[in-house]
Amino acid sequence: MPNPSHKAHEAHDHDHPHGNGSDGDGDHDHAHHTHAGHSHAGHSHAGHSHASGVTDQRRIGIAFVLIAVFMVIEIVGGLLSGSLALLADAGHMVSDAAALAFSWIAIHYGKRPATLQLTYGYKRLEVLAAFVNGCALFVIAGWIVIEAIRRFTEPVPIVGTTMLIVAFAGLLANIAAFMVLHGGNRENLNMRGAWLHVLGDMLGSAAAIVAAVVILLTGWMPIDPLLSIFVAVIILKSAWGIVRSSAHILLEGTPDSLNPTEIKADLEATVTQVRSVHHIHAWSITGERHMITLHAVPAPGASTRDAMVAVQQRLATRFNVEHATIQIEDAACEAQSPCNERDG
Repeated sequence: MPNPSHKAHEAHDHDHPHGNGSDGDGDHDHAHHTHAGHSHAGHSHAGHSHASGVTDQRRIGIAFVLIAVFMVIEIVGGLLSGSLALLADAGHMVSDAAALAFSWIAIHYGKRPATLQLTYGYKRLEVLAAFVNGCALFVIAGWIVIEAIRRFTEPVPIVGTTMLIVAFAGLLANIAAFMVLHGGNRENLNMRGAWLHVLGDMLGSAAAIVAAVVILLTGWMPIDPLLSIFVAVIILKSAWGIVRSSAHILLEGTPDSLNPTEIKADLEATVTQVRSVHHIHAWSITGERHMITLHAVPAPGASTRDAMVAVQQRLATRFNVEHATIQIEDAACEAQSPCNERDG
């Protein structure tokens, strides 16, 4: 897990390496450190990221309006027709509307600048929103399954024609919202969550259409709760993926795209200005913004600044890491076991 002293530098927006004095680990003698470096890369992407955020926010806002308006229609249609499939889809839409609203707010506040109290700014709100939305999906899916089981034992008359009309209109609304979100940034966990929510709604509306057609043609009512359970399973699958990914980020787990062993091997093989790297930690602020801290020992004859800049540039070009904190150490510290006991 990254150290507070590393994170405190996030509030600054320098484009050049600077002295640090200590990485704050406290697990070895800092008298052996010749220089500690902290530098940024990837700031050329800042304008792009901001523009992407505005676009994603607008997409989520449009999708929210579409989903919220039809959610009311589907609830009324479900109550009038007696269809659990419609009510299940409407319940999913309630969750979706809340999720989209939460996502919109998270992206809006996520654009605020960092402060001394919040050195990463409000970016983590996006991840928190995704986590809450995923947990809400579990609740919705549980309610659908319980109600479906009750419908098997206590069948409810269903008006197939009303159910078919409302379900078909719902499918059109979901397709429109899906197309709006489809062009967004899929690397953004919030956008991915919103996209999955609406995709689940599309499948729910399709299931309701199938159920309505079967009821109109055959009068077989159990198809309604059966397809409702099918929708619940789809919701649970989406929910698990969102909760797992967002929880991994909140726990500051290593991103899937960054393997400390691979990073160590790559830097030692390609960066001639360093002899070795160790003590590698990688984590994420959001799904697409990764951070790394590591210790590096310069090669003989290489300056600490040259070693630090070379490592930073390699991390940016090879691993797409926007920000890295690099602690430069001498050979004496490298030889001590406390420096290496938690190597990446």
